[in-house]
Amino acid sequence: MNDKHIELSENEEQILQTMWREDRPLTRSEIINLTENKTWKESSIHILLNQLLDKKAIYANEIVKTGKGFGRTYLPLIKKDDYDFNKLKNEATALNPSDSSIKKFLSFLVKTDKITSEEIDDLEDLLK
Repeated sequence: MNDKHIELSENEEQILQTMWREDRPLTRSEIINLTENKTWKESSIHILLNQLLDKKAIYANEIVKTGKGFGRTYLPLIKKDDYDFNKLKNEATALNPSDSSIKKFLSFLVKTDKITSEEIDDLEDLLK
């Protein structure tokens, strides 16, 4: 698991959510069409994809035929589980910056009712 958390804007995160959900290489046009509740223009998505490339959150996979021309496809470099875990861990650490250990992190989740008993059972199964 990657312990480094990458800070993403809401729009960048939505692009990654679309990529994780689709689980295949996507072109800019596909990202625009598949991302829910967004009406991005080509210029906006171009900027967002470049920001994600700079942050090493995605990579340009290959060039494919798209309509009359050609376009790049993109894939995430970050696994959804790693991103979600690190985001949650950073939020917990922000509340208690003096201790960011896993034990303290899990303790925080349990004490603040941020985790269900079913999730606790799943964690116990993982630890066995």
